[in-house]
Amino acid sequence: MFKVINRDGRARSGEFHTVHGVIKTPVFMNVGTLAAIKGAVSTMDLKEIKTQVELSNTYHLHVRPSDKVVYEMGGLHKFMNWDKPILTDSGGFQVFSLAGLRKIKEEGVYFNSHIDGRKIFMGPEESMQIQSNLASTIAMAFDECPPHPATREYMMDSVNRTTRWLKRCKNEMNRLNSLERTINKNQMLFGINQGGVYEDIRIEHAKQIAELDLDGYALGGLAVGESHEEMYNIIEKTVPYLPDNKPVYLMGVGTPANILEAVDRGVDFFDCVYPARNGIHGHAYTNNGKINLMNAMYETDDRPIEEGCQCPACKNYSRAYIRHLLKAKEMLGLRLMVLHNLYFYNTMMEEIREAIDLNKYQEYKKEKLEKISGGN
Repeated sequence: MFKVINRDGRARSGEFHTVHGVIKTPVFMNVGTLAAIKGAVSTMDLKEIKTQVELSNTYHLHVRPSDKVVYEMGGLHKFMNWDKPILTDSGGFQVFSLAGLRKIKEEGVYFNSHIDGRKIFMGPEESMQIQSNLASTIAMAFDECPPHPATREYMMDSVNRTTRWLKRCKNEMNRLNSLERTINKNQMLFGINQGGVYEDIRIEHAKQIAELDLDGYALGGLAVGESHEEMYNIIEKTVPYLPDNKPVYLMGVGTPANILEAVDRGVDFFDCVYPARNGIHGHAYTNNGKINLMNAMYETDDRPIEEGCQCPACKNYSRAYIRHLLKAKEMLGLRLMVLHNLYFYNTMMEEIREAIDLNKYQEYKKEKLEKISGGN
């Protein structure tokens, strides 16, 4: 399923074979929480901007329109008209971050919907059942996302519970994939490594979950308040204890610099809301740093967001026009910003793969970090 093409230090390029196509890694997954990318970006647009994987959210789709509706519509791929891979996260992060009132028990979590307040229960089996109904390519295991900072005692209890839940997720997925009614009988399961910034807990947990021989492994509970140095240290110390023949996914991270550093430490999959979230506020990623189109200096700037960029925004519109749209709160402004930012990320991942294949990753990383540290 996962084939390493080339290694350059700990950075590696690879191919991950799925029932919905081959994913070239390292890859940035474009976040479409509610089965749609923010900014009125369609699945046809995603193909134009070189998207390989779309990521949707289990919790949000369970609440609205409901996973049963998506199942009746033939699964997420048919529902949103996307024939490439989809990863669904387990809902764990949302349960622990959005739900103010919740009770964690061994069977799962009891909480209230953030939309209408109704009581919901989600545990490992329920998360797998929802994701099976969604029929995503890759399902994430249901885990507890501990707060940062957390005491060592709390973290140990949490990680042990996550391990028990992971075993239940694996058993339930095996059962669901064997059922006649299941849309995607080849759904894959990624387990999640937790442990906060405690190196020894992370390493021990990595060893335990590696024994389960899952389709892939993720690092969760990072970029939640710890420093970049702490995050990079945990990645560096933990990844060697995850199976070398399986992809590694760093959840919810991050900036272009975060990605460049994590690739250097052996990470293959990424996702982050930054391209869309920053686009909404007029921030555009370029090879010369992030620029804020809301600044007055761009009011009569007839250049594209970035010279030479082949995204739909840069090929057709000026900074001045896009700034006007953003100021006027026209949806087209947001759409163009998101298209550009996602194109920037997807193109950077192409460059990363090429640099690794040419054994020039260190050279590329150094040059890229120097260039993107500018901006205004």
